[in-house]
Amino acid sequence: MTMTTLREGSQRVLVTGATGTVGGHVVACLRDGPCEVCAASRHPEAATSRLNIPAVYFDFQDPASYRSAFDGQDALFLVRPPAIARVWTSIFPALDMAVDSGIRHIVFLSLQGAEANPFVPHRWIEWKLASIDVRATFLRPSFFMQNLTTTHRHEVADERTLILPAGDGHTALIDARDVADVAAHVIKHPKCGGGAYELTGLKAISYHTVARVLSDVLGQPIRYEEPSVIDFLRYSRRRGREWPFIFVMTGIYLTARFGLAARTTSTVHDLLGRPPRSFRTFAEDYAGVWAVAK
Repeated sequence: MTMTTLREGSQRVLVTGATGTVGGHVVACLRDGPCEVCAASRHPEAATSRLNIPAVYFDFQDPASYRSAFDGQDALFLVRPPAIARVWTSIFPALDMAVDSGIRHIVFLSLQGAEANPFVPHRWIEWKLASIDVRATFLRPSFFMQNLTTTHRHEVADERTLILPAGDGHTALIDARDVADVAAHVIKHPKCGGGAYELTGLKAISYHTVARVLSDVLGQPIRYEEPSVIDFLRYSRRRGREWPFIFVMTGIYLTARFGLAARTTSTVHDLLGRPPRSFRTFAEDYAGVWAVAK
């Protein structure tokens, strides 16, 4: 990766995954600042309507969309679409075109431990970015709190249960808004870029604690159930989840079960000058999501 000189503040920034959990918050952080932000989307008109920013057609699996999306941009916030596992056939060519089009800084939403895990596609995207002529910043967050408002939303809202095979293990859960704040910070302040940042919550908590906090905030008891791996696989299939997604979920929760997800860092505080949001703050802010689920 290169140490290209970038200007502070005003830049033209293309955001992939702009309507997603992290990307949407990155847009919100950049929209009112000195940067000119644009969403890269397969449905640009819908993205513009939802985000109130310019959007351009872009699809990792449509190489014809690359050049027009990247031209004129200074920086790229990169999110791997969950459906793309064979990153060398689509994401790698897109990154080559991004650099050829003049993008000088790529901030990649990776994951905690990706640098040592050859089984996750994030590892190979990091490898690709390190091998091309661009300043690359890797954000390696722990498990998002917002997975409880997406993947587990209905089981919490409708069944008042949290079903996952994490056992008594602890996880340094992080709010996706904190990850977005860090992403926006390193984009606005390129001198902070060009490295890897492991992002975690302030402290690691168990899913027993998660259930207790949810119970307190929602005013109804939320049970934490600890199925075996086989029972979790069966439960997830009954809920209509696809096998590749189920296997990824299972792997994530087993890292907690085996005590591998409890590591914490001070990175959020070091960069932003404030501590990361607590799980209670997250739960209070999103309480309505579980209340209205059908």
